[in-house]
Amino acid sequence: MTNASHSNPHPDDKGPGTFESFRRAETLLSQRRPLDAVQALLPVLAAQPDDASVHLLAGRAFLDSAQLRRAEAAFTRVLEIDPSDHYARFALGKALQRQGRLVESLAQLRMAAAMDPRPEYQEALGEVRARIALDSD
Repeated sequence: MTNASHSNPHPDDKGPGTFESFRRAETLLSQRRPLDAVQALLPVLAAQPDDASVHLLAGRAFLDSAQLRRAEAAFTRVLEIDPSDHYARFALGKALQRQGRLVESLAQLRMAAAMDPRPEYQEALGEVRARIALDSD
């Protein structure tokens, strides 16, 4: 899962090391090395605990490395910081879906699709609805 609009770090007073670590984590994630990306992000998370873009990137790395509870926590943190982040809602829905928590997933995916009806969100919503329908039969 990628979302270029959410990959802009917010350099602040923490210095260039934080910015470079964030960029390194982005690169590692794009190279399909999510565990290495998580390691690169740990100091960034510590330095910028209220930066939604950092938690979003961490959530993607956790999701890509099947650390689903950690992904859920990261995406939830993004939504605490910015409740209007439709991508975080979508990604949270995917993390919940992969944990088998379909009703919770459906709620997040519905909100994401209502906020931004992109095909990727609609497809995920349809998948969860279909699984719920199969499970109820």
